[in-house]
Amino acid sequence: MRALVVEDDPGIASGLAASLRQAGYAVDVCGTLQAAWAALSVEPFDVMLLDLGLPDGDGLDLLARLRRQAERPAGRAHLPRADMPVLIMTARDGVSDRISGLDGGADDYIVKPFDANELLARLRAMLRRASGRSKPVIEHGDLVLDPAEHSVQRAGVPVALGAKEFALLLTLLQARPQVLSKSRLESALYGFGEALDSNAIEVHVHHLRRKLGESLIKTVRGVGYFIPREADAPAPSP
Repeated sequence: MRALVVEDDPGIASGLAASLRQAGYAVDVCGTLQAAWAALSVEPFDVMLLDLGLPDGDGLDLLARLRRQAERPAGRAHLPRADMPVLIMTARDGVSDRISGLDGGADDYIVKPFDANELLARLRAMLRRASGRSKPVIEHGDLVLDPAEHSVQRAGVPVALGAKEFALLLTLLQARPQVLSKSRLESALYGFGEALDSNAIEVHVHHLRRKLGESLIKTVRGVGYFIPREADAPAPSP
């Protein structure tokens, strides 16, 4: 999952980015509205954490611009998503401020200072709603992934995954049965400044197949990877 943090305070931004990365997010940080819109225009973010008092304007203006976006044209999947989940994080603690933020298109609103664990829980809830899930865990056959605990079990047995392996599995499970291209997966797993080997996705897929079974992740040659619906997946071995 890739998160955009729009925050002009370097201390808050760096601490928040560290917490998000520890939780498995790929993170990019912007300190102005202009930089944030430029980032949104070139990368497919899954969620945005938005401060309101920014050097070049009010974060609500960015939110309004995002929500006004028309449906993305075919072949332009990188354009800003009008329906992207947005969490406002601000020192504005008045009831009228919270109402304005939520009515302005935010999915949630948290007042500074806040506990990082609460913010992460709010993000999980937002993303769960956005994907149409009601359960806090993701189940696929005998596979259970818990985003809160950052854990995976197969047939009741815990499976240890690396941070990027977990992020890749989560991305594919949430998108199932959609085929995700290699470039889309790279965007979901790596921020702008992170080192990325040309075969990183292939390596992560190989490791997931070795740990969770060869049949879990399917390859569409020249297109990308996907996890089929449970009804389409082969039955687990007895």
